[in-house]
Parts: sequence; structure tokens; C-alpha cells
Amino acid sequence: TLDALRSYLDAARMVGAKRAYDETDKFGVRNARPYRALDGLPNVPYICLRLPTGGGKTLLSAHTTKIAADAYLEREFPLVLWLVPTNTIRAQTLETLKKPGNPNHETLRDAFDGRFRVFDIADFTQITPADLHSQVCIVVGTMQTLRVSNTDGRKVYAHNENLEPHFAAVPASTAGLERLDDGGIKFSFRNLLALNRPLVIVDEAHNNRSALSVEVLQRVNAACVVEFTATPAADSNVLHNVSATALKAEEMIKLPIRLTEHKSWEDAVQDSILTRQKLHDLAVQDSAYIRPIILFQAEEKGREVTKEILVQHLMDQHAIPRDKIAVVTGDQKELDGINLFARDCKIDFVVTVEALKEGWDCSFAYVFCSVATVHSPKDVEQILGRVLRMPYAKRRKDPDLNRAYAHVARASWPNAVRQLHDRLVDMGFEDDEADSAIEQVQLDLPGGAGLFASGPAPTIFQLSEDISALPLSPEEQASVRIEKTETGSRVILTGDVPETVIARLAAAMVSPAARSDLHAEAKRHRTLWRAATAPAQRGVAFLVPQLCFSFDDVLLVADDAALLEAIDWNLLDYKVEISESEFRLTETGVQWELDLNLAGKITERTVGMADQFDLDLVDTGWTVTQLCQWLEGKLRKPEFPQMVWLEYIRRALAYLTDTRKVALPVLVRWKFILAKVLAQKISYARDTAGKASYQRLLFGPDAAVEASFSFAFDFSPGGYAPRWAYVGHPYQFQKHYYPVIGELKNTGEEYECAKVLDMTPQVKHWVRNLERRGFWLPLAKGRFYPDFVAELVDGRILVVEYKGADRVSADDARAKSEVGALWEKASGGRAVFVMPVEEKGRLSLFEQIAGKIK
Repeated sequence: TLDALRSYLDAARMVGAKRAYDETDKFGVRNARPYRALDGLPNVPYICLRLPTGGGKTLLSAHTTKIAADAYLEREFPLVLWLVPTNTIRAQTLETLKKPGNPNHETLRDAFDGRFRVFDIADFTQITPADLHSQVCIVVGTMQTLRVSNTDGRKVYAHNENLEPHFAAVPASTAGLERLDDGGIKFSFRNLLALNRPLVIVDEAHNNRSALSVEVLQRVNAACVVEFTATPAADSNVLHNVSATALKAEEMIKLPIRLTEHKSWEDAVQDSILTRQKLHDLAVQDSAYIRPIILFQAEEKGREVTKEILVQHLMDQHAIPRDKIAVVTGDQKELDGINLFARDCKIDFVVTVEALKEGWDCSFAYVFCSVATVHSPKDVEQILGRVLRMPYAKRRKDPDLNRAYAHVARASWPNAVRQLHDRLVDMGFEDDEADSAIEQVQLDLPGGAGLFASGPAPTIFQLSEDISALPLSPEEQASVRIEKTETGSRVILTGDVPETVIARLAAAMVSPAARSDLHAEAKRHRTLWRAATAPAQRGVAFLVPQLCFSFDDVLLVADDAALLEAIDWNLLDYKVEISESEFRLTETGVQWELDLNLAGKITERTVGMADQFDLDLVDTGWTVTQLCQWLEGKLRKPEFPQMVWLEYIRRALAYLTDTRKVALPVLVRWKFILAKVLAQKISYARDTAGKASYQRLLFGPDAAVEASFSFAFDFSPGGYAPRWAYVGHPYQFQKHYYPVIGELKNTGEEYECAKVLDMTPQVKHWVRNLERRGFWLPLAKGRFYPDFVAELVDGRILVVEYKGADRVSADDARAKSEVGALWEKASGGRAVFVMPVEEKGRLSLFEQIAGKIK
């Protein structure tokens, strides 16, 4: 996510916010829309990063400050306006940013060498001019504080004499500032923001789509706006999308959710307590300290199961001591000051109505139990989200500790699966992800799944009409059973129910709503069943040998770093002169020229014009040594000692000042641009060295290469995280290694190639390989991720890279073909590489693949 943000802002600085967005590959975003400029601020980057609940949006926001400062704002100490949706989250955010040891605080401390201050928006008068010139100032507030149509009486818009020092040197004619009745500049916080053009970070941005919210961004004269949300508005400029599957693969969240429906709220409470005890017994055996907690959702006053009734029930019926229960509501806050992660903490049960919905995170929360007969979808969504975080962001050894659990009463949750599904979608899950995220436990079926049973349970679909007389063939009865009930009938689905059977059931129903619900339930059921029966879920190993080379009798994986390290390349061996075309002064500022990497390929040589900044902001007293050290801090990577970086930069500065006679104060003024130019030259030197190393160590006469299973790529069960999933129409794939097929459209050339693999008898199972997250082969620059990887029934590995006829002769296709052939040869017959081409006059795809693996 941060890489995508940095790349976009680098590009936006050179070619503008709109073009950079429209031409950048938006990772994980399906059907990306054209860029929508911010009204009134058309040139301001205005982008959205989509992460599901549990994705670490606050930590990413802290990192965003440094990335935006360097890549786009080009300011050492930007002013940041950090907007959150509620006062509760404002208080929590302030605490994490201010508290030493908290990851959010430490991120800022490391990024700015401790030179930052965090302010509550109510304390804006404490900001001094010295703060703005020597420290990053982060102001945390709610959008509501600024989002008013009438600004009269609002402190942030009011004239305040305490702010006068900020405006002492501001010319009276400065445009864009609000004025007093006498025409003088109003000393307001709004004007202070507009004057300094803040970076604006917006948390839960989907709450801020009104025209008035946009007007707020105009009022503060935002320089850059970065939004974070799980559920973007339809017209958001989504730059990067993280799937819930990715969070699971990164071991950040607990999935699936095991849902149990009960006849009464008392039964739901009882089984949730049993679930917690079972998890407690498992957690005792875990290497880390975990104390499973239940979150109870009670009802509001005047209803059947209020917080008082629920607490009394826990004490009287289940003998739970009162000091193990914490009640957290609007007027009762028994968790204040308590560290739930402490080993001496006694709290195992938390009772709430809706107060946990804002800013409460405890990864020990495993069980959600709702006794509410009336519940707001938003409240359920927020409380459910509290049980999804994985303790220590690390998958636990026992699989039952990797799940979340939900217990509800049927009377109050008549369509529990559908309700939870919809809440997960609201939390940022894709529809298919939500389908596979819910395991339904059936306690009232003969031999039904217990709380901790393995494998998917049958799906029960309750009908208010009787279709039990519908005749079913013996084959259909293997996956469908229809039972007559007092109120109608119920349909029990087991196994991989064919779509034709579902269509027959739906045709027998009178209610259109029931038919729609059946199709949705059947879709979810098939998703779960296929997930349980896929090779990955059954623990079938799938290892692919990686291309390695031998250096000094040591076998190394052929990645960029190893190939460069083997030739012992030295940055000081490469040209350091910065030419006029790369960096030159103009009458209006400075021009520079860089290779711009957009949409995954080098496009044109782009000339960008830097904006003018106030000369008074530049410290012209810098020495060459100071500038050299500053640039080294921006450019350094661990491949060389610090002295190598310093010497390279010293030589570059000496060329500029001594040969080209560029004044040092000018270089200081444009140091951010200079850092970009130097980074480009260093990257070019690294690529040049890498290409030479690649050719010599992999293809040279003395090259010693091997495709080794000792360094195998492991298609592990939990490691597949596609950005989006194939929807199973019109073809139902049978041999994919994972239950989900990632990033495959249901039409086109690659789809046809996938069908050929699925229908080839010699193929045991296959994977749609994922770009940047799958098996790879090295190239002279970067990595090559083939389209498909398969294991054959005889144990060989097949790698397939499909090329359309229009691309087969391209340079990159030839390079991929060469390294694929090298990998195959180095495998000693254990691997096969094929690059089939769909073209008139050639053999069919099936024949090309079959001919290779015969």
C-alpha cells in the first residue's frame, strides 16, 4: 500500500495528479474509474486507499506523512490535518500518536528524527511559528469541527489574537484568506491552515462525501489529500485495494467466522461461554499469552435483554464472578484504565450495546454473542469487527485459535448468515470473500456439526412454503434433502450441489424473494464446500523448484540482490555527472528529467517543472557537508557502507558546483528534486550492473545453474491472496489448487488457457499464479511471474506463460522464454516450461501444452 502511494505521489509531482492516477496500475482495483479531481483544487492529489477492517489504517496514515513530505510536498516539516469520523476515535488517535512505544508514535519519531508534535484541534493556539518551521505539526480533529455551512461562532474559523505571530510577515494582499470587516486578515486557524497548505489525511473517508466536506478541503487549501477507508464511495479515486484474503494471508485477521444459531438467547449465551472455555484451554498451550474474551451485545433500555439482565444472568446462571465482567456503554465505562492484554487482567466477558463500535481494539476478543432482538447493521458490523483481529498478527498453531466465533438466537437473527455476510461486505470484504468467511454450525441436525467440528456443515434453508413433494433423483438426493416442517419445509444442502439442482428447487418456489435467497445461500454453500475440498485445504503440498546459481560453491536463489552481491558491484565505478538535461536552472525555477515508470513499463522521458517556494523557507547557510548528509539520508540502502554513499554524493555535488558552477544555495533550495535525480542515476547504475551479472552468472559459459527444490516456492494453504476472484461462469473449474481462482477473467485468452489446463488429463492441479505474490523467475531487471503453475500426475512441474500472437516477438517475451527454457533445462527433467501462442496456423493451445508434457 505504501509503495503504491509513494509511486503515485512521485508521478503526480512530475506529471500532475490526474495523469499520474489515470496511467498508474491500480493494484487490486477492478474497473477503475477515471480520476475525479477535487472541486476547486483540480491539481491537488486526491486519492483513496481501500483496506478492510483490521488492515492497520492508522499505522499506514502515520507512514503517509513522511511519504507525502518527500515524494510530493517536498517539505521537511509539513503541516498535517488528520481528520477522523468521531470524537472517540479522535481521542484514541491522539493517544497512539503521542504515546512513546506505540507503533504509530514510533513511526513518526523514526521518520522525522523525533521532530514532530501532535495537537488536538481544540489546542490549535499552542502551535507556534517556530513549531511550523522546525517540526512536523499534526493536528487531529473531526471533519464535523470544520464541516459547517455557517462558520460564525466556530473557534477554528474565528479571529484569535493568539495566532497573530503566524501572520506577522504575511502580505496584506495575500489571496485565499478570510478577512475581518475592516479588510484585515483574520487570525484564524482556518487561515493558518490555508497559508501552510496542509497534507490532509482522512480516516473512514466514506463518511465525508458531501459537498460541504469538499468545501472544507477547499477552505484549508489542502496540498494533498489521502483517504483511508474500508468502503469507498463509488466515485472515489481508489489507488490501491487490499482484500480481506490478503489480510488473512498476512496473518492479521481471524477467518473464517464460525456462526452458530440457537433457539433462544439463553442457549446462545451458554454456548458462547463453552466456546470461550474451549479456546481458553487451547490458548494455554500456545507459545504466546492469549486470554480469549467474549463480546456480548445486549439490548437498549426497555427491551427484553438489557445489560443489567444479561450481567445478572451471567452471574446467577453461569456462576461468573462480577469482576470478570466489564460493562461498556455510553454511561458505564468499566474498561477505562484497564489493560486487557495484561496477564493479571481478570476480564473475560465484555457487555456492550454499541459503545465498542468506535476505536476499541483487542485481539483477545474471539467470540461475538448477540442477544439483541433489534440491532442496527452498523452496530453489528462494528462489534463483529472487534473479534476479527489476530493476536500478535501471527497465525496460531491450533487452527481453532485462527477463527472467530459468533453465537446468535434464531428468533432475533432469522437470516443470520445473510446479515453477517452483508456486514462483512460493509467492512470491506468482497462478496466472494464474505461467502467463504462464514462457517455455519448446525446443532439441531442428526450428526450435525459441533462447535469445533472440521469441514463444512450442511446448509439449512428454511421455507414458509412446502416443496417437500418435489421429486429428486438418487443423484440429486446425494446433495439435497427436503423435509416438511410445521411452517413449510426446509432444504438441506450437502456437498457440491450442482447449479441445475438449485434451479429446480427455485422453480418449485412461489416467492421471488425465497428464490433469490436460495441462490445466495447455495452460492455461499458451494464456496465453503469447494474451499474444504480443495487440495490446499486438504494439506496437499505444492512445491515449485526455484532457479538458483552456484557462487563460491554455495547455491543461491537467483534474485536481484544475490546476483548483484555475487559480482561485488561498486556504485563508485559509475558516472556521477548530472547533465543539463537531467537538472538545470530556468528563469522560473528548475527543470529536471526522469524516466517515469507508469503502468508497469517505462513510458516517455518526462520534463517536470518545480513549483516556486518561499525563499525565506530555505536555509541558505547549509554547507556542502550538510547537504551531502541530508541527501545520503534520503538515498541510502543497505547494499553499501555509508561512506560509499557519502562519497558518491560528494562527487555529484562537486560536479554541479565546480564544473557546472551551480550555486550551493540553489542546490539546497531544490534538494528534494536533486534527491530524485540522484536516485534515478543510482537506479540506472544498479540496473546496468544487474544486467551484466544476470548474463554472466546465469547464461555465461561458466554459469552453474540449478532448479532446486531445496529453495522451493511453496504454494502454502494460507498464502494465496488474490486482489479479486474469478466468478465461476460460464465454466466451473475442477482442478485449481486453491478454492478461489485469483485474478482470472471469465473471457479472453488466459481464460481459455486455464480451461485447457483444467481439462488436460496429465494435470493433477494448477494455480493461477499471482503477480508480485506468486512463483517467479528472474529477469535482467525485475522478476517474471508466469500465468499458470501446475503439478502433473507424474510429479513434474509445468509452468505456462501465455502470449498473444501480437506479443510473442516482443523483447520481454523473448527474455521470458529464455529464462523459462533455462529453468526447465536446469531442473534435470523435473520441470517443464511452455509459452503457448493462440495464432492462426499454429497448433491449438491444447496441442501445444500436450505436446510439451507428453
